[in-house]
Amino acid sequence: MRPSGQSDKKSRHIAENLRLLQGGRALFPALIEAIDAAAGWVQMETYLFDVFGAGADVANALIRAAQRGVTVQVLVDGIGSHPLPPEWQEKMRAAGVDWCVYSPLASNWAILQPLAWRRLHRKLCVIDQRTVFCGGINILDDFYDPNHGPLEEPRFDFAVSATGAIAVDAAEAVTLLWWRVQAGYSARQRNFGTAWDEFKAAGYGGRTASTLEPAKPSAAGAGQPVVHAALVLRDNLRNRSSIEKSYLKAIGHARQEILIANAYFLPGGKLRRALISAARRGVKVTVLLQGKYEYFMQYHASRPVYDALLKEGIEIHAYAKSFLHAKVAVIDGHWATVGSSNLDPLSLLLAREANVIIEGVTFARELRECLHSAVALQGGRIEHAAHIARPRTQRMLDWFAYGVMRSLLWVTGKRY
Repeated sequence: MRPSGQSDKKSRHIAENLRLLQGGRALFPALIEAIDAAAGWVQMETYLFDVFGAGADVANALIRAAQRGVTVQVLVDGIGSHPLPPEWQEKMRAAGVDWCVYSPLASNWAILQPLAWRRLHRKLCVIDQRTVFCGGINILDDFYDPNHGPLEEPRFDFAVSATGAIAVDAAEAVTLLWWRVQAGYSARQRNFGTAWDEFKAAGYGGRTASTLEPAKPSAAGAGQPVVHAALVLRDNLRNRSSIEKSYLKAIGHARQEILIANAYFLPGGKLRRALISAARRGVKVTVLLQGKYEYFMQYHASRPVYDALLKEGIEIHAYAKSFLHAKVAVIDGHWATVGSSNLDPLSLLLAREANVIIEGVTFARELRECLHSAVALQGGRIEHAAHIARPRTQRMLDWFAYGVMRSLLWVTGKRY
């Protein structure tokens, strides 16, 4: 069985029970319900796991599952997630939750090493190989930020859930990364299919789990539109540009509208040229970005690229109601993507990412309506004249951040 994302050819499946989930307020109840119904296996990957508020509800659901004998595996990033409070560590340990940290830093200085910037940024959860959740939402309360404290308005973000064959793809991908982290072997030296079989034979990490038959794909019901979905992964092996290529292909075929919402937007030359080319052939291109920003570097480094886009008629809107954390797009009312990948060098060149690509008018319409509402009600349009006339000190900060970002990429050997 070949793991999803291990070739450039994406595995498309008929999407079953596909749901768009806006924010943690929609995701977490659905996620908890699925975890509470798990029969044998819960696999979770997240960049950030915080046990404040709604995060504690998810943590307790994982504990309940482990206590009733379900294999529960949680992989968090070594930079994104701080260590759990001691009382929560003890709860997880006592329940039997398998908790693992991806690429922890040996010291504070280790972050200066370029390899340390290759982070686990995926947000995936797979239940019994039957249900998958994928998106940009960390296990983090909508109304709380670890660096900024309580939020007056919820974070703007999305995830999707689906059942069927796409969940099997996700289970394979999560399993193989878990196996690599646990065993410490090099993917270049092991056969992926063999590793998957070995891992299943070992009882999912050494703990007893039920023998589960993955859900089999079924055709759409009579009169129901067929929706296809594919899990697209980015890693530093064979899938270095898979997500970017998906965007480029969809943008290249666009004829009417491109609508993007992205938290950290610093597209490289190929993406910029693709967006500009689309605008020149009459496609309406709208980009919704952070107005209230979380991180200085990503926010300011992106602004020098605005000029080239704005002068071609591309609309850029700044979402200021709360933090925008979404990584989504809709093109021509039928192609959509929801996932963890920003359109910036950290996501497209360094991090492990996971997006779901959806081909379906109904789903695309729902996401499009959400984004257009945010643009109309919470987005402030950035005018070209105002952008080029911004204060000199701000322009200097923008170019300083952009220069630092490019220098860091040069250190890693990447060109963007």
